[in-house]
Amino acid sequence: VKQNSLIRYLILVSLFLTTLTSSTQLEKMNKKILYKFSNNSSLRYWSVVDDVVMGGYSLGSLKINKSGNGVFSGKISLYNYGGFSSIRYYLDSTELGSFKNIILKIYGDNKFYQLRIKNVYNDRHVYIKKFFAKSEWHEIKIPLDTMVPSFRGRKLNMDNFNFRSFSELGILIGNKTEEDFELIIESIRLE
Repeated sequence: VKQNSLIRYLILVSLFLTTLTSSTQLEKMNKKILYKFSNNSSLRYWSVVDDVVMGGYSLGSLKINKSGNGVFSGKISLYNYGGFSSIRYYLDSTELGSFKNIILKIYGDNKFYQLRIKNVYNDRHVYIKKFFAKSEWHEIKIPLDTMVPSFRGRKLNMDNFNFRSFSELGILIGNKTEEDFELIIESIRLE
C-alpha cells in the first residue's frame, strides 16, 4: 500500500512538473510570425507605394535577396514636393489576443523609418512609430500602444493604437532629405 501511494505521488509530481514546464515553454514561445521572408516567399500581398501617387519622383522596390531576406531599397527625391517611399503588407484581419508588440528583425542603413499599421483596411489614417535601423542585424521592438494616429504626416487628435486587430502593416522612409536607402528584413512577428 505504501509503495502504491509512493508511485501515485511520484506520478502526480511528474505530471505537475510536465505541466509547469509546458506552461513555461508556451510563455517563452508566445509569438506569432506575421511574415518571414525566404527564397520561396511570394510578394503577392506586398506593394510599393511611392510619392509618385502625389506627383513625386521617389522610387522604391521590394525584392528577395540571395539569402532569402526581403530588401526594401531605392532613392528618395524631394523634387515636386516628393519625399517618401513605402512598402505595405495586406493581411486578413489579424487578431492580437495577448500580443502587445511588433518585432522587426532587420539589417538597416543607419536611417530612420516608420512602422505603420491600419486597424481596418478602409481607414484613411494609420498608426505610426519611428525607429532607427542600425547597419547590423538587430531586432526592433515596438509596443503597439505607442503607435500614434497619423494622416499624411500629421498627428491626429485621437488615442494611440488600442484595437484587438489590424489589417495592414507597412514600413515607410521619409526623412525630408534626398537619399538612397536599403533596409533588409528577415521577419516581422508579434510578441
